[in-house]
Order: sequence, then C-alpha cells, then structure tokens
Amino acid sequence: MGSYSASAQQLVDKMTAAALAQPARGLAFQGAPGANSDLAAREYAPGSLPLPCYSFEDAIDAVREGRVDRAIIPIENSLHGRVADIHFLLPESGLSIVGEHFLRIRHGLMSRNLGPVTRAMSHEQALGQCRHWLRANNIAPIAHSDTAGAAALVADSNEVGLAAVAPPHAADLYGLTLHESGIEDADHNMTRFVVLAREPLAEQAVDGPLMTTFVFEVKNIPAALYKALGGFATNGVNMTKLESYQVGGSFTATTFYADIVGAPGDEHVDRALEELDFQTKSLRLLGTYRQARVRP
Repeated sequence: MGSYSASAQQLVDKMTAAALAQPARGLAFQGAPGANSDLAAREYAPGSLPLPCYSFEDAIDAVREGRVDRAIIPIENSLHGRVADIHFLLPESGLSIVGEHFLRIRHGLMSRNLGPVTRAMSHEQALGQCRHWLRANNIAPIAHSDTAGAAALVADSNEVGLAAVAPPHAADLYGLTLHESGIEDADHNMTRFVVLAREPLAEQAVDGPLMTTFVFEVKNIPAALYKALGGFATNGVNMTKLESYQVGGSFTATTFYADIVGAPGDEHVDRALEELDFQTKSLRLLGTYRQARVRP
C-alpha cells in the first residue's frame, strides 16, 4: 500500500471514516480526493460516500472484504484506450459489474503561486492529453501516479515554479490557485467507469437497455475466434467491444474481454452465449447492467 501527501491524507482520513461508518453508501475509488474517479463516484451516485484507495487492488479489496458495498473503476478512455491492469483485475476480483458511468475529462493548471510556472506534475495520461498546451506555454511535464495526488503534493511543496495538472475543482480542495482550466488538447476526452459489487444485480432491479460483459479464452485451433464469435452474428446480437490480452505472460493463451447489448434470458443472447461456450476453453460472465449511454 502506498501513501498520500499530508494535505491529501487529511481528506482521506475524513472521507474514509465517513464511508466505513455507512458501508451501504460507501463507493471506493482509486486515487486521491479530487481525482477524476472521485468525481465519477459523486456523479454516478450523488448520495454516496466516496472512499479513497491508493490502488485499484485496494478499491476492489474494500468491496470484496465488505468494508463498503461498491467500487467505481475506470476501464477505458476515448483517447488512450483501456486502463492498464483492469482486464486482469476484474475477472480475478470475484466481483460483479452492476453499473457504468461516463465522465467528461477536464484538466486545469494549479499552483501555490510561487513564481511563474515552469514545471507541471500529473499522471502521465493527463500530461499527454495536455502536451500541446504545456509545450506552447514552455511548461515541462513531470510524471506522477495520480492527478489529484499531484495537486496535493504541490500544495505541500515550497518548490518555486511547480504546478499540477488536475481536475479544476482540486484547486479548491487543496488551496491552490487555478491558473487556467480546459487545457486539454481534445474536447472529446471521455472515460468509461464500471461499478462493482459483491453480488450481481437482481433481474427485477435492472430496467432499461442492458449491457452484458464477459471474458473468454479461445481454443488454440485455426479460426478459433471466428468460430467463437459466429453465434453473435447469426443471432443478431450487437458486440460493442472486443479486446484481447495475454494471461500469465503467455503468447499462446489469448483471453478476450467483450461487451454485448442485451442480457441472459433473451433467447438471442442465450443462443449466442451457448455457442460461444461450446467454442471456447472458458467463459465467465462479469455482469449485466443498465447502459449509461444507449448503444444500438
């Protein structure tokens, strides 16, 4: 387990005490207070009590061990693709996906006003998403593990010229001066989050258009993926996402992560999943949940 800077730790302690006192309202996230995942938690469930966790594993463990009921985890970004390690952590967690949320990502430059800004600290993805703006303003990037964590570190630092790139509201949280917001190079920067719980949603609790997420491992035979996916085409089931990743450092065992529109119980989905199960070495459903954004 890692550690937070002093300014962040004060907020972490306060938020942790509140979330652990009411586990049903607790919503674990990875990062320091004020991070995009904190924002996502508050947008997804306005009445929740977000629980800051240093790592994705810590957030998942908080739910698995019953300290809080749910976690909200980023899974993919519109500019940078999937979030590292999440595809490995989700199947191993034993948790179920019970919801999703889309968050528009915005970045701001903030500092203690100790001289002109010459260096900006943030997560490498945030720095990459602002690289043109930073270069145009002669600001050197410095990688850090977390956006809001960088803001807290700047708040605790006396280093002249040091700033953070973080969600704009982090400036208020850590008493920093927000020099400019909306410094991201693209205005279509969106992150998709999934919400995890120990138990899947009950059927009667799920209404509206549905999404089902699962992982599967193909057999090591010619045209294995083609055969595995044929049932979705023949049954008219829309697959909105398909990504491959290697398990255990092997280049022979390929696992796929997939999202489809629909849910088990629908005859078309059931037939497609039955054919997929027959054609693969393993199949594991991760959850059925309401779509936050309707896919066709």
